Amino acid sequence: MLKNIVSNHPTGYSQIPDDLIFEMEENYGAHHYERHRVVIRQARGCWLTDIRGKRYLDCLAAYSAANCGHHHPRIVEALQKALAGNYASVISNVVYTDPLGLFLNKVAELTPQLGPRFGKNGNKVLPKNGGVESVETAIKAARYYGWKVKGIADGKQEIIVFDNNFHGRMITVVSFATTEKYRQGFGPLTPGFVSVPFGDLDAVQKAVNPNTCAILAEPFQGEGGMNVPPAGFLEGLRQIADRHDLLLLFDEIQVGLGRTGRRFCFQHENVIPDGLILGKAISGGLVPLSVFVTNAELMDLVFSVGSDGSTYGGYPLACVAGIAALDVLVEEKLAERASHQGRRLMKRLEKIASRSPHVAEVRGRGLFIGIQIKGGRAMDFCRRLLDLGVLANDSHGHTIRISPPLVIDDVELDFMTERLEKVLIDK
Repeated sequence: MLKNIVSNHPTGYSQIPDDLIFEMEENYGAHHYERHRVVIRQARGCWLTDIRGKRYLDCLAAYSAANCGHHHPRIVEALQKALAGNYASVISNVVYTDPLGLFLNKVAELTPQLGPRFGKNGNKVLPKNGGVESVETAIKAARYYGWKVKGIADGKQEIIVFDNNFHGRMITVVSFATTEKYRQGFGPLTPGFVSVPFGDLDAVQKAVNPNTCAILAEPFQGEGGMNVPPAGFLEGLRQIADRHDLLLLFDEIQVGLGRTGRRFCFQHENVIPDGLILGKAISGGLVPLSVFVTNAELMDLVFSVGSDGSTYGGYPLACVAGIAALDVLVEEKLAERASHQGRRLMKRLEKIASRSPHVAEVRGRGLFIGIQIKGGRAMDFCRRLLDLGVLANDSHGHTIRISPPLVIDDVELDFMTERLEKVLIDK
């Protein structure tokens, strides 16, 4: 049956009716997402299209994976050339590939010198697939540092994390999530984490003990409710880390690479971490890819032959996508674009909020903006937005998350805000 309806159809991969797709997912897939009831057949730039040709403005950008816009022509061309040129396939890590070397160089040079207290040694990069893998790589680095350098007994190392954090859903990472649904029933959970309120430096300081080896933070919480840190918070974390010889690790999987109007979110406070986690947008939204980046001295201290590995981590096709995506980020000035468009969008949203009986607060940076809804019914508004041609989602139940591709233009911003006004202001 499927062979007869899979084709190069103008509206996507197949002509299979939406109802049949819903049925297939229901019967053969895990029910681990609450989905909007729409089947997306094509994606281009800031727009998604269904089988009827109806278009939806993407205000999620796959949680920042599509910062460059969907199917950016430069990234697509790079991948097509790699496939046609026979240099895209996964290759055993017992040999070298030029895409990997070039990609590592580009990431290391793009990132400011991390861990400057360890010297100006340059950065080194360890690639993986999904972002959560690089989070766990950072955790390994922190624990090893605690054991090798600080003399903490192996198995006693502790890392300070933050309430309402979101770093992924693998076992070790959900072990320190404070959202119960991420953890329940998946024990025994991994020990070694202490969670404190986001933005509370006093709580961080009180949590430090002789077994503490690191602080792991999102410089701006996305899934936790679109929470902007209070002024001076990141700088305070840096001071605590320096005072107690802790590694300061920032997870910028969602907020890095231009999303908040700076190339890296930590640059809003001119604070430099010791380790940085990037993913999602780093490959232009087309191939899974993530990295852990740190000072070369720290990377060489922690990882030696056999201590880590990944079959597909940094494989040629992913690296080709990564090189092209980072070129687009820099040459098309996407961080600057996010800053400019974000200011314009924020002004319009604040005007809407001032007239809306439903909005409690608008907060954000760049094109990473949350609209908090009174009474915590954000998903109700997201469903109404979908009917009007805008794809958005909630964050922590109470906040509409607005994070479109960074290539969004003025006309598309107008389209978005006009529809937000319709659903947020009773007329």
